[in-house]
Amino acid sequence: MGHIRLYKNNPTAGALDGTEVSSGDGSLPLTFALNAGEGESAAQKAAVRCDAGYSIEGGCEIYLTGSTAAKWALATDDESFSDASLALTFGNWSERLTLEGVATGNAVFWVKASSSSDEQPQNDTSVTLNAEGIVVELDG
Repeated sequence: MGHIRLYKNNPTAGALDGTEVSSGDGSLPLTFALNAGEGESAAQKAAVRCDAGYSIEGGCEIYLTGSTAAKWALATDDESFSDASLALTFGNWSERLTLEGVATGNAVFWVKASSSSDEQPQNDTSVTLNAEGIVVELDG
């Protein structure tokens, strides 16, 4: 049975690169270092893909859950964002997105985290990045 997997560390659209994000154990999470007193935002490129020989039937839903999920957002990658600064400025940020055509190559998207100026410094591990879809075996 195939699985949906999430990747970080600047994955390339359609490729098989990136570092797999931990699945449930927190050992290799997607992380952001923000200055809580400054009210900063930062973005990182991420990707979702299926195991070899599988694809997602219909769309792959990407969404955030957790007590501080409201300080996070997601945006699709229209391939014009050459870096995180452009994604932060021009990304169409939302709390949920649907990626079509997810198969064995990276389907790239952006993740943004923000801090607020009234926030105390903390190591917040309350947010989970979720990917859901119907994984099917490819024919042939």
